[in-house]
Order: sequence, then C-alpha cells, then structure tokens
Amino acid sequence: MQLTHVRIRPPEGPASGSFPFSVPAIATLGALELTSPVTLLVGENGTGKSTLLEALALAARLPAVGSTRLEDDPTLEPQRRLAQACRLTWKRRTHRGFFLRAEDFFGFQRQLARARAEHEAEIERMDRELAGSSSLARTLAKGPHRSSIADMTRRYGADPDAASHGEAFLRLFGSRLVPNGLYLLDEPEAALSPQSQLGFLSLVKEAVDAGSQFIVATHAPILMAIPGAVILGFDEAPVRPVAFEDLESVRLVRDFLAAPGRFLRHVWGSS
Repeated sequence: MQLTHVRIRPPEGPASGSFPFSVPAIATLGALELTSPVTLLVGENGTGKSTLLEALALAARLPAVGSTRLEDDPTLEPQRRLAQACRLTWKRRTHRGFFLRAEDFFGFQRQLARARAEHEAEIERMDRELAGSSSLARTLAKGPHRSSIADMTRRYGADPDAASHGEAFLRLFGSRLVPNGLYLLDEPEAALSPQSQLGFLSLVKEAVDAGSQFIVATHAPILMAIPGAVILGFDEAPVRPVAFEDLESVRLVRDFLAAPGRFLRHVWGSS
C-alpha cells in the first residue's frame, strides 16, 4: 500500500456548490480510507468516479498515459480545484505509476504510429542526403532514430496497428508497470474483450504481488470480482463499501445471461 487516506476539504462560500463539489458522492465523501491494494469505484455515469480519479491523479502528481499533461488540460479545471481540496496520506510516498483513461489509450496508439513514421521518414531522408558519405557516417547519423524505433518495438510490438485493441492495450499496460507503483485507471475494460479482461487481471495480480496499488473505476463485473478488492459504490451518497454479490450491475448481467429473452422482450419488442 502506498496511498492510505484521502480527505476532502470543500471550499467555503459559493464555490462549495459548484461542480465538482456539487456531485453528491464528492460533497459527502469527507474522508476515504484505502485498506486494500485494489480499490474499485463503481456506479452509473455521472456519479463522480472519473472526476475523483482525475483529481487524485493531479493531487498525487502522476503522469497520464497517452494524453496531454493533466496540469495543462483545459478541460480539467474543476478537477484541479478538487485536487487542491484533497489531502493525501501516504504509507510510502511514491512517484511511480500512472493515470490511464480508456479513451487516452486510443490517442496513444495514434501518437505511437506518428512517432514511428517520423523516425522512418528521417532515416530515409538521411539515406538520400548522406548517399555520398561513408557507411559509418550514415550509421551514426541514423542511430538515434533506429534506437527509438527499436525501443518502441520492444515495448509495444513491431506493428501496434496489426494487433487488436485488447492486445495493444495489454502490451502497453504491462510495459508500464513497475514495482511499488500507484495506478489510477478509468474504465480500462473499454478496450478489452472478456478474455482480455482476464489477462488484465493477471497483470494486476503480478503488480500487486510486487507491491503496487490500484484504484480503478469500472463498469465490468469481471473486474469487480478481483479477490480482496474493496468495492466502493458511488450510486448513493455517501460513498460506501459494497459486496460483489450486492452490486446491481452484477445481478443484472447474471439475470440477463440466465434469461436473455425475458429482458429483450422489453427492449427489442420480440415476442
């Protein structure tokens, strides 16, 4: 465990009623004790899960994978105000780890493809411009670009575009994990099939065994089943621990799979 407590001191005056302090789950959060290496934030969209994660990432000064720096993101001004109101208590202060939103993963894939193409274009340009130079001169000039391509290949594969989103996500996620890190993840299941979600859980287990901590916002029952995880429900204020078996999303999926026709008659109009 790295982060053990989060306390929120809302601003006084008119600002206390503005977003994000107007969100019931955040307005009543007060103090949050983190007692497990894996904490799951569950609830419907708009209940404050992502907002809290973004604020925690800012307060902990974690880098964001695949996006602009959180400190420079103009859309996160409310989250910055919430981060300023957060007081974090650490058992072991760490600067290892990262914050990852599912939508940022797809942006990272595009950035990676552009970077590879730019390095390859530079290598081709040097071959043309240094055609009359010695082989050693050409090799030395192209060395930094070849080294960058080799590093990307080692970490993310030879052709990330050829891999499925799930494969690419797991490769990216696994390549960034280090021992004793703090990882804040917002709906990582968006890029993952059910089978890939199981692979994701395996990576989380290895990281936890190496001393890492995870705080994850998710809608996925497979992820909610992580053994030993503390599940915090955001649907009702104040935020409170919820048992896996009592989660509405778990009951809904289980009931649907047991009798899909019964549900689809109401949704699809089938007879």
